[in-house]
Amino acid sequence: MKTELFDFNLPEELIAQVPAQSRSDSRLLVFNRSSGEVEHRIFADIVDYFSSGDLLILNSSRVIPARMFSIDSDYGRSGYEVLFVRLLDNGRFTAMVKPGRRFRPGKRHMMPRGNLIEVDEVLDSGLRVMHFVETKDPVALYREFGEMPLPPYITSRESEPDRYQTVFSREEGSIAAPTAGLHFDDKVFSALRNRGVQIAHVVLHVGLGTFKPVEVENIHDHQMHEEVFFVSEETASRFAEVRKTGGKVWACGTTSVRTLETAIQTDGSLKTGWQSTACFITPGYKFKAVDRLITNFHLPRSTLLMLVSAFSSRERVLELYAEAVRQRYRFFSFGDAMVLL
Repeated sequence: MKTELFDFNLPEELIAQVPAQSRSDSRLLVFNRSSGEVEHRIFADIVDYFSSGDLLILNSSRVIPARMFSIDSDYGRSGYEVLFVRLLDNGRFTAMVKPGRRFRPGKRHMMPRGNLIEVDEVLDSGLRVMHFVETKDPVALYREFGEMPLPPYITSRESEPDRYQTVFSREEGSIAAPTAGLHFDDKVFSALRNRGVQIAHVVLHVGLGTFKPVEVENIHDHQMHEEVFFVSEETASRFAEVRKTGGKVWACGTTSVRTLETAIQTDGSLKTGWQSTACFITPGYKFKAVDRLITNFHLPRSTLLMLVSAFSSRERVLELYAEAVRQRYRFFSFGDAMVLL
């Protein structure tokens, strides 16, 4: 299947630069796959579509302030960027760097507060394996000196950093937010619990696999980067219970979908513990774990748009995107939401 089939026209002014004033006041496009009906609501109304006994699964990974710049002793920030990607062993980690020619094996750079960083290896992907010379905890340094890694299409810096975190985020490890979860707030969670909806969490640390652009002509030639995820015994137990009682499993975001569809086993149970996935879901895929999908509006030609298309059809999802453009929905990370029933 050609990558160009997942292209669409989006007016630049519909790319959201700041989040909605209140998380659950963002807009919600509701699509019923059985009836074909489309409704336009606000996100707080999503509670109306749940039934008692349903299970909502959220990705509770927390975004690391993953962007850090090297320091020039005379001029301050040098502009050499080190974007944290994934923690390895013994304090090593992988990173995207700019410019690449400045980050050859053995090369050291001065980072904030005198912390030296050294390049160990250049991977085939172009990522660097690196370490800080005087600490085994690079995440702590990024937490202290890093900047929130907002996507390049968000040029505004008006919003507070916490608006790029979900209210339920727990474990640091992502370099981008699981953005479908940004719409949930305490008001929505309270209404869901009052309705008898169960809530469970998984962790998928969002890395390059989630947002690396598809640059090949045929989507099946695209190689996903591996990402790590965790499924708890509690989540697996709740999943099994809902499957037994006939409730629906709602996945919040494409990362939750990929976690569940990777973890599900042939007997219908979820494998627990830390695992990894390079799962690439495209049209024709048969979903085994997920019944309902909550998602944002994604970039053209992206693996995320291809996953959403697999949950319905490419043609229908592009029609929904065209409707969202006509209705002036806001797109991408700080944008509005869609639910596919």
